[in-house]
Amino acid sequence: MPDLLDLNGDAQNCLVLAQRARWAGIDVRVETIDVGETPEGGIPQLVVIGSGSEAGMPAVLAGLHAIEDTLRSWVDEGVPLLAVGTGWELLAESVQIEGGSVLTGLGIFSGRSVPGRRVSDDLVVETQFGRMIGFENHARHYLPAAGAKGLGTVLYGVGNGGEVRPTIEGERVGASVGTHLHGPILAKNPALADHLLGLATQGRYEPSSLATVRVDEIARAARNAIAVRLGLEAE
Repeated sequence: MPDLLDLNGDAQNCLVLAQRARWAGIDVRVETIDVGETPEGGIPQLVVIGSGSEAGMPAVLAGLHAIEDTLRSWVDEGVPLLAVGTGWELLAESVQIEGGSVLTGLGIFSGRSVPGRRVSDDLVVETQFGRMIGFENHARHYLPAAGAKGLGTVLYGVGNGGEVRPTIEGERVGASVGTHLHGPILAKNPALADHLLGLATQGRYEPSSLATVRVDEIARAARNAIAVRLGLEAE
């Protein structure tokens, strides 16, 4: 549903994945699923779901519920999934939107999204993939279930928000990753892209020298420029 879920360029995460795979010599086909369409063909190797506007959430949710059984079967099969912003929220338990209405999500992630203060700023997160930097733009706290696994710990920004300290960002469930990090996240943080590609290829993926020597250095420089501006150390 890239027409509804590309608010912050997040649908383009699939292009980052596709290009890194092609540089590594892997044939790639990118397919989109629009609202009202049914997935065709076999099981994909990766799924990317972007972020959209609050006004579009009911339509997106209806589209997600229409393919819920298929999407859930992919997740159960271990297909890596990256979901960002409102797309991630709708894959969790519920979202309370403006006016107080509560949308029931798919329950792939454990959390509930509840009203909080508006945040539009840089977000820096320490993760197992290294320090990740992006942009958060949301007005809800994400409250995961007890014992849920986060993507990482917030060094700067709000992340999931709420009362839990230290503040956690995102959620990981199996091979699925949900996050507030926009950008798109994988262009600025290619280590996560390589992790997802490794899962998708069952460990056969190896990043090319073009990616690691040139592109990744540009991404690192971009992260460092933001980090230094925020008073953090460069990598």
